[in-house]
Amino acid sequence: MVRSKAPSLIKAHSWPRAYLGNYAMMTGLRRDRIVPRMKLPITLAWLLDEASTADSADHFLAALGARLIADDLPLAGGALTLAAPHPMIARRTWLWRAETGVVIEALGFEAFGSAGPEQRDVGRDWLTGLGGAVVQEDVAGPASDGPVLGWSVSRPLTEQQSALLHQAARFAAAPLAALATRLTLAALLEAYLGRRSAAQVLAGRLRRQTGETIRAVLLFGDLRDFTALSETMPPEAVVTALDAWFDRIAGAVHAFGGEVLKFIGDGMLAIFPIGDRSPSAACDAALSAVGAARAGMTHLDQARERQGLPPLPFGVALHLGEMLWGNIGTADRLDFTAIGPAVNLVSRLEGLCRPLGRSVLISGAVAAETNTRLIPLGEHDLRGIATPCAVFTLPED
Repeated sequence: MVRSKAPSLIKAHSWPRAYLGNYAMMTGLRRDRIVPRMKLPITLAWLLDEASTADSADHFLAALGARLIADDLPLAGGALTLAAPHPMIARRTWLWRAETGVVIEALGFEAFGSAGPEQRDVGRDWLTGLGGAVVQEDVAGPASDGPVLGWSVSRPLTEQQSALLHQAARFAAAPLAALATRLTLAALLEAYLGRRSAAQVLAGRLRRQTGETIRAVLLFGDLRDFTALSETMPPEAVVTALDAWFDRIAGAVHAFGGEVLKFIGDGMLAIFPIGDRSPSAACDAALSAVGAARAGMTHLDQARERQGLPPLPFGVALHLGEMLWGNIGTADRLDFTAIGPAVNLVSRLEGLCRPLGRSVLISGAVAAETNTRLIPLGEHDLRGIATPCAVFTLPED
């Protein structure tokens, strides 16, 4: 299949000669340099005037497909593929079925070096599977690696219909460039700030302000003896160890619906927001994440032992409470941070892991909301916390 670009076949209707003459006299332009108003098909007019307001790629693709059908194109489905600047995802492909109007998304993980042609051609393969007579693909814009629009058509196209699909790709270049820029910005902000902070930045909250109060299960974890580890290992090996630790703990948090708010050296603060669910549901999700992270770290330590590397001992604490999440800093240099008694408590509770010889400690506030069997360790004073904290741990810890 050849991706091609057709020359413009759009016809313009003529304006009265006298009008063009008067306009030329008023503007000082030569009459042969004046471009008369174009009469465009429904699809191209929408791409020119309205498509740039599409808030997502799936809405763009569905709206474009519907308008092409209104312009008498026999479409069975469409596909839109965009590059995705992301630590894990290389490309994103949206797949639209004309019969239902439903759009689904497929992700390409070529960033891992494992994506073959079958991942790169997911849009084309899906369109071929719709059973249409023809699959036509066009690159939107001048760059060969730009957005790709593909269509499955139920019967062979006339020359005029094929030209309209080519023209649609040309006219789609500008709105798709704007959409790709917005998607790139959102992806980069989420990668560096996290989903919650990225949403605040994209919403324009760029000044020091009170922030939002969040009721959640807070998770704080860090590596033990990290200073000694960093003194005895090359920097590259230290970074590799940190990445492996964060993969296990943050991966488990995400897998069970939590959010990583901040990486702090070798530590991490995450939350499991209560929102519309019950506190017990959030507590159970956090405990499941901790269990998954412990299993992942066990496998990691076994792999490191086979490589002659030391294990990575860690401590994790859970607490249920409210925290304030917002902007702090100078007028022109801001950072998101978490503030409040609950944040202080979970951090101090994690500091008890070493003295108590445990890798997981759980506050009484969490224990009161879960049916998971926990082992009580009594009440303990926490530095800077006025009231002693009831402390629990997992049976297998």
